[in-house]
Amino acid sequence: MNQSDLSTILSPQMVEETQRSFITRVFAWMTLGLLITTGASLFTVLNPAILAAVTTNIWLFIGLIIAEFGLVIFLTAALNRMSPAVASLSFIGYALLNGVTLSVIFLIYAASSIVETFLICACMFGIMSLFGYTTKRDLTSWGSLLFMGLIGVVIGSLINLFFQNSALYWIVTLVGIVVFIGLIAYDTQKLKAMSLVVSADGEAAQKASIIGALKLYLDFINLFLLLLRIFGRNK
Repeated sequence: MNQSDLSTILSPQMVEETQRSFITRVFAWMTLGLLITTGASLFTVLNPAILAAVTTNIWLFIGLIIAEFGLVIFLTAALNRMSPAVASLSFIGYALLNGVTLSVIFLIYAASSIVETFLICACMFGIMSLFGYTTKRDLTSWGSLLFMGLIGVVIGSLINLFFQNSALYWIVTLVGIVVFIGLIAYDTQKLKAMSLVVSADGEAAQKASIIGALKLYLDFINLFLLLLRIFGRNK
């Protein structure tokens, strides 16, 4: 049964309640992920031995990055075959590993500017997510544009690893910010639509809320890191 079928069966009030309940669960998981990431980052920073191991052992750092990518691929590719408990643990594990690797930003930027940038990011995220949830405009057409923009940002970032061009650096930063701002609204609207498809299956809804939280979590983290390039003050 697809979304349009459910929309005709359910009353408008039930549709709204289903969507609100699902999105609330998604945001609860996303918030948990951000709290775990923040806690893991602070724990790493406050423990010099762990921080030194992460920042000086290149193979350990690369291993952590590979583990993060592996968990994301595992979650997205095997979601239908895993239990909600495994999906939950995978998401928590990813947030934990990401917190450890992100601890390096405390060595580059002043703590006050990290907090300020986080708050700016949270405000931007909230505004765009609210827009995606409430707008009557179909944002499906944004998908291909945003995907192409994301590919461009990735390619530009890889190229600039070799050329270290300041102009390209700022172009990639600004384009990336626009892309992830758009993705926040786009993904929120997609998740709102998804809620009507998975609502009839409790287990499917649990797993969908976790993968939805992962999408928004990644949008938030990437936007935060790009904004940090602008608002972050070096130590």
